[in-house]
Amino acid sequence: MKSMASLSTLKRTLLLGGGAGAVALYSAPALAAPSLESQYIFNSLSFLIHGFIVMWMAAGFAMLEAGLVRSKNTAAQCLKNIMLYSIAGIMFYFLGYDMLYGGASPYFGGFTFFWEAGPVPDAASLEGGEYSAGSDWFFQMVFVAATASIVSGAVAERAKLWSFFLFVAILTALIYPIQASWSWGGGWLSAMGFSDFAGSTIVHSVGGWAALAGCLVIGARKGKYGADGKVNPLPGANLPMATLGVFILWMGWFGFNGGSQLAMGTMQDVADIGTIYINTNLAAAGGVVVATIMTQLLYKKIDLTMALNGALGGLVAITAEPLAPTPGLAIIIGAVGGAIVVVTIPLLDKLKVDDVVGAIPVHLFAGIWGTLAVPLSNDGASYGTQVVGIVSVGAFTFVVSLVVWFIIKAIMGVRVDEETEMAGLDKTDCGLEAYPEFGTGSQRM
Repeated sequence: MKSMASLSTLKRTLLLGGGAGAVALYSAPALAAPSLESQYIFNSLSFLIHGFIVMWMAAGFAMLEAGLVRSKNTAAQCLKNIMLYSIAGIMFYFLGYDMLYGGASPYFGGFTFFWEAGPVPDAASLEGGEYSAGSDWFFQMVFVAATASIVSGAVAERAKLWSFFLFVAILTALIYPIQASWSWGGGWLSAMGFSDFAGSTIVHSVGGWAALAGCLVIGARKGKYGADGKVNPLPGANLPMATLGVFILWMGWFGFNGGSQLAMGTMQDVADIGTIYINTNLAAAGGVVVATIMTQLLYKKIDLTMALNGALGGLVAITAEPLAPTPGLAIIIGAVGGAIVVVTIPLLDKLKVDDVVGAIPVHLFAGIWGTLAVPLSNDGASYGTQVVGIVSVGAFTFVVSLVVWFIIKAIMGVRVDEETEMAGLDKTDCGLEAYPEFGTGSQRM
């Protein structure tokens, strides 16, 4: 509205006052910067808007996983995704947020239970850059849920539901917040200068390490690997659904990376968010194109699932630094992420690590690459510090996750029995089928 009013004023000045009036108009003082209260409002609004876009990624993960599992496990996979999102929110409220931002030490936040927003600050006391506590909590919470979603797809089709839910509770209350406090919470990695803009390591690699630990403890699906070392494909039931899931995730990444600007109160912030959107989009595109070309060259056919994971690999790779790269460099970073996915998915199969949806190559390996690529465009980051961050976060997450998975295995088991696995978790654990009209024992209407 302000720009339209200015245009109208200019036209009227030129008509009534001639050139002198126009000169006077152009020599007027520049528009004043937004008030601190306005900046507080727009910063908070950015968290909320970008936060609910990231929340929509939960739907993307659900559709991707539901499409890549076999039909007999579809309902169970959908259940896992809506439960993990709910558990993540409750645990982050119960303890996780304070573990991340409590600031008790450089190594973890604090043990204050039941987060509280506190009073709204007085406008006169604002200093600039502030935002509402509630908007920040919501934005950070949806990141935690995304981390848990990564684990869900990797251990699909054979993990006990309640064992998985218990692991999610520990991951979102303790494991994720503790390592995130080292950097985003102002801890020791932050003091070293470790840079991870939106979480290639802090979110995605953490989910990948936790998923890898789960896959190792739970083991591969029955029939996935033959005694002679042969890899037997177990294709997903609904590739259109998986494709929809990737497009939803792609859209959600604009909230993921754009919201990580952490501000929208100035013209520069808004311009930076626009740059982040562009680089995020181009990196995903680069991942798709390279994954498609590579599968054609390697297998003489184009693999849709590789193209889908290529998009996600590109998105994960650019997440560590989506603002500083030029658009051309963003394409290259994303393209390398897509190439990493194509190479590492069969590598895991050779190692007999059964990752149903390719979550470990996408989120762990592409996340490592993206974090290492930060110094290519960010002069303030060093390769040595980035490596320290990658290794420390990875070692902590993998070791603790491995211990937690083993403890859960000892207490209640982590894998369904063979009969349940063969019949599918939909019938045995959920008591229903996602596609009942195709079931052999279903009643037809």
